[in-house]
Amino acid sequence: MKVVPLNDKVLVKRLDAEEKTAGGILLPDSAREKPRTGKVIAVGTGKALEGGKRAPCQVKVGDKVLFTSWAGNEIKVENEEFLLMGEDDILGVMS
Repeated sequence: MKVVPLNDKVLVKRLDAEEKTAGGILLPDSAREKPRTGKVIAVGTGKALEGGKRAPCQVKVGDKVLFTSWAGNEIKVENEEFLLMGEDDILGVMS
């Protein structure tokens, strides 16, 4: 099954959570925070503007992005978890 975002929506796959602290301490699953970074899997056609035009999305497939803690809706497709969020929930592109 394939998910195609509409309008200014973006499909993001969360990156894995850190397993160690900066000091080298291993963290159990219960102590790990959900990462706020992910990889863009698919983007919509852009935000609809007046006059029938569209503003294209600023992110593209493959971008590594930083998003807000409560961004998007979690969805599960074929046993994989994704976030479907508005482009406004993305804070920036990481390089």
